[in-house]
Amino acid sequence: MLNFPRWKVVMILGVVLWGVLTALPNFLSESQRAALPGFMPSDTLNLGLDLQGGVHLLWGAQTEDVVTARLNNIADQIRDIRRSEKGLNFRKIRIEGQSVLFEITKEEMLPLAQEKLQPLTLSTTGAANPLLGGGVQEMTLENEGKTFTLTLTEQGIAVQKRDAIARAMGVMRKRVDPDGTKEITLQPQGGDRIILEVPGANDPEAIKKLIGKTAKLSFHDVVTGLSQSDIAKGRLRPRQKLLPLSDGGALVINERVIVSGDDLTDAKPSSDQNGRPAVSFTFNTAGSRRFANHTRKNIGRPFAIVLDGQIISAPTIQAAILGGSGIITGAGNVAETTELATLLKAGALPVKLTVLAERTVGPDLGADSIEAGSLAAIIGFIAVIIYMVLSYGKFGLAANVALITNLILIFGALSLLQATLTLPGIAGIVLTIGMAVDANVLIFERIREEQRAGKKPFQAMEQGYGQAFSTIIDANITTFIAAIVLYMLGTGPVQGFAVTLAIGILTSVFTAVLLARLILSTWLKRTRPTRLPI
Repeated sequence: MLNFPRWKVVMILGVVLWGVLTALPNFLSESQRAALPGFMPSDTLNLGLDLQGGVHLLWGAQTEDVVTARLNNIADQIRDIRRSEKGLNFRKIRIEGQSVLFEITKEEMLPLAQEKLQPLTLSTTGAANPLLGGGVQEMTLENEGKTFTLTLTEQGIAVQKRDAIARAMGVMRKRVDPDGTKEITLQPQGGDRIILEVPGANDPEAIKKLIGKTAKLSFHDVVTGLSQSDIAKGRLRPRQKLLPLSDGGALVINERVIVSGDDLTDAKPSSDQNGRPAVSFTFNTAGSRRFANHTRKNIGRPFAIVLDGQIISAPTIQAAILGGSGIITGAGNVAETTELATLLKAGALPVKLTVLAERTVGPDLGADSIEAGSLAAIIGFIAVIIYMVLSYGKFGLAANVALITNLILIFGALSLLQATLTLPGIAGIVLTIGMAVDANVLIFERIREEQRAGKKPFQAMEQGYGQAFSTIIDANITTFIAAIVLYMLGTGPVQGFAVTLAIGILTSVFTAVLLARLILSTWLKRTRPTRLPI
């Protein structure tokens, strides 16, 4: 384990150099960073809300719209049953209050209707919110003669609202922090409010603009054959709606959704055949199938692409679109199409959000507390370095070089990821530094044991690193798994702690097992001592 081929030496030194270069901007002023050559990294760590302040926003969610959307969805499912079952005909489908009412035309079809409608009342647990626990009955089905009534229960309404809040929080996180490194805080307040805290943010208007857009995309069939007189007088059939075009005018569409934005798997800015800004999109399997079936059956007819209640494009279907992808034009300039692509990829907000309260948050600790905390961390770090030198001599010096390099690599990785450093993140860094020292202590004590057993320097070093290696790896793997679980299940500060802990584990293993060993093996080969000074 003491022989390092040239490629491995180059790799180790390259990683160390990379860490120094990526961490360097944190110690430079803004003007010095601006003067750096273009090939050098210039990103720095962001300080969290508890260290530097940020933006605090309280959002109100219009959860009543969720109930209406759910009832419309139930009505569409009833129409699907009518179309799929020959002889089973429902009429006068309408929404009243929290119920969907309709009639059956043939009394002898009542048993079949009961069978087909019963699945709509199955219990639900609120898939987007696993904390809800056991199932509840979302709807009840009643019939009196030929009239059926599907009614949302109070528990079903509560589930729909909580599920919408949970999904809205997920969309907000993807829009504001798509990489998961800014350590934003998102939490519900009451039944229809959401708190958002963005550390280091200095433009609340940009955040409000980014989140405020519903970005609800849907594809609809365009109703043709209506006279302008009928449209002007509002003579539309049920489930038909007049919507404005983004470039002026209006079209009547069928409210039934052909494919929704929920079926999008990707969206990115692009351009059409004329070089105009556009958004290219890709559907999932189910969306691709529905889109293909509709375009195959409606060649020569227009269809409308609706975004937040406005038709942004209404192209005519020239041929069946079978690839599950396409482009959206008419969304604006390059900046607007880029923003639209980001919003669509993050997903549509299930509810409309409005800002109820806004304030700028100052550092919780204050400048004096931050300075005192920094001083305490430096004193502790120096104390560890002195202890390692006093306990292990030259080996302690090698361990200290590895320890300092470990800290540089952590800062470099966090800077590269544009992560936000908060107090929990600092705790993760301190923990990993302690773990790095533990790894070196374990190795050095093992080397001492081998030397006491009569092994020569080369053999003692070889055996010490070899036998301690598996123990170090096992301990760090279990901690790394814990960090991953924390990141997956946690939010905000917990995720920040998990990120720094996971990065610190990787860098501490690298510095303790590879870098320190390279330093010591190089020293051992050059000096060839008769006894190790440890």
